[in-house]
Amino acid sequence: MKIISDIGEMQQTALSLKRQGKAIALVPTMGFLHEGHASLLREGRTRGDILVLSIFVNPIQFGRNEDLDRYPKDRERDCRTAEACGVDIIFAPDSAAMYPPGFQTGVSVRELSLPLCGVSRSGHFDGVATVVAKLFNIVQPDVALFGRKDYQQLAIIRRMAADLNLPVQVAGMPIVREADGLAMSSRNSYLSPAERQAALCLSRALVQARERYAAGERSAAVLRDAALAVIAREPLATMDYLEVRDGATLEPAQTADNGTLMALAVKVGQTRLIDNTVLGEEL
Repeated sequence: MKIISDIGEMQQTALSLKRQGKAIALVPTMGFLHEGHASLLREGRTRGDILVLSIFVNPIQFGRNEDLDRYPKDRERDCRTAEACGVDIIFAPDSAAMYPPGFQTGVSVRELSLPLCGVSRSGHFDGVATVVAKLFNIVQPDVALFGRKDYQQLAIIRRMAADLNLPVQVAGMPIVREADGLAMSSRNSYLSPAERQAALCLSRALVQARERYAAGERSAAVLRDAALAVIAREPLATMDYLEVRDGATLEPAQTADNGTLMALAVKVGQTRLIDNTVLGEEL
């Protein structure tokens, strides 16, 4: 396994591999890897001749008073996980190289960035789209793998790749959960034991909606209220949003059907967590 921090070296390595006919699979991350990331890496290993893991805590996707300075890091553990999953190259640039003095270009996917997390995290998805576009240009992947826990992010990256004619397949992979249902996230490490237990209200709210949907309920408002009631019973939880949306356009849905998205963001203590489910899909 090779670790590359220099952007030019990574780009030249990727172009050389492409000239040799090698297919490159990329898993972009901010590090502090967990089993969700490992599942993406294992899948990526099957989809490319060369597996690249990028580790970069992207400053331009963090807003004021967010957790950029304390975002968890454990490079040694990340390297062990990467090696165990068959990673060929870790690309780990620094911020000064990615955003040198005078940097002023960004990518914005306008409509898809507005709802859901876009309401409370203004500019977040511009930062995501910009860094992913840069990673695609540097690493030259044939396929890039993302988890569906960040459903809106996945939709935005797919739209960006299509709109800009980027020659990369954007693959969305299933949410990986703890045994008790909590969606895996690097930010789970912020939770105290009591908050960790309280955080289960997110997945329980989605299960409640899924069960009502399976029983025949199709009113988006009724399904939303059923999920909201679960969150409301948890005193450590503060609602950011809980929405029922069209799974393709992210437009509000009045009636739910197979493929309708229910997405939520909840603050547990000081930690903001997200989760979602696509109604009618098997988990």
